[in-house]
Amino acid sequence: MTEQLRPDGSLRHLLTLETLPRAQIERLLDRAQVFVRPLGERPPRSRSLAGLTVANLFTEPSTRTRVSFELAAKRLGAEVVNLEVQLSSRVKGESMLDTVYTLQALHVDALVIRDAEAGVPELVAAHVAPHVSVLSAGEAHVSHPTQGLLDALTIYQRKQRFAGLAVAIVGDVRHSRVARSAWHALRALGVTDLRIVGPAALLPAADEFEGCARFKSIARGLEGVDVVMMLRIQKERFGEADVPDGEKYFTTWGLTPERLALARPDAIVMHPQPMNRGVEIASQVADGPQSVIRDQVRNGVAVRMAVLAEVLGARGGA
Repeated sequence: MTEQLRPDGSLRHLLTLETLPRAQIERLLDRAQVFVRPLGERPPRSRSLAGLTVANLFTEPSTRTRVSFELAAKRLGAEVVNLEVQLSSRVKGESMLDTVYTLQALHVDALVIRDAEAGVPELVAAHVAPHVSVLSAGEAHVSHPTQGLLDALTIYQRKQRFAGLAVAIVGDVRHSRVARSAWHALRALGVTDLRIVGPAALLPAADEFEGCARFKSIARGLEGVDVVMMLRIQKERFGEADVPDGEKYFTTWGLTPERLALARPDAIVMHPQPMNRGVEIASQVADGPQSVIRDQVRNGVAVRMAVLAEVLGARGGA
């Protein structure tokens, strides 16, 4: 595993939350909270990263993550370059590392990478120049570290604690990088009652998600929880054995007001989006008073500002 910290203990890369010390996670959350503003207020801006360049290299479609990384970098004063695979020279056969070396030659200081293939962010981090940082914006089914951080921040804003909370992660856990990074973050921060809930075919292998209780009944899994984290169901999963189609899935596994009532009265509802309304979540719940889904989106920019400021702040020019 490529080392994410510099010799002085500061953060250089963000590839996974799995090996990140609790103190570093807490530092990023504290820093992110400084960048949070209520809806309607002007977002914070600075010139702390003036003179630096951030390249967003996305080989998978993305809206929220790519836009929030772009906004985060610009609000800190950095220049931003966006590359998509269908527009880049990778289509012509250029390798990822050749693309990276080209960007380095153009004085790019940070690479934000989303790729459908596991191991790509770490491969790049192992080959970049010493002054370049690599940030994962989502890696196959393996990890999505900034999503894990924004989920943790959203929970803390509403609950003001992690110890003693019960958190249920519901849906396609097996294929979810969001679930894995949430598990890494929340376990590090002291959540001991972590539950994974879903059809047997969508639960992870037995040797994954250590310490999580497993439920094949949504009613049992939601009983008494403080946080309900729903996961998007990819429609191609409906063809797999033991996974019902959309309408049948909602009947058995969808988060309805009646099922939410099994959780604690002050439970919050989360979803990484995009949502399949009427498949994994009812609109009454997604838009209801217990939903913090829009808070997650807002917190995404704040978290990505915190990460960029952490890895590049010492090199900023303003």
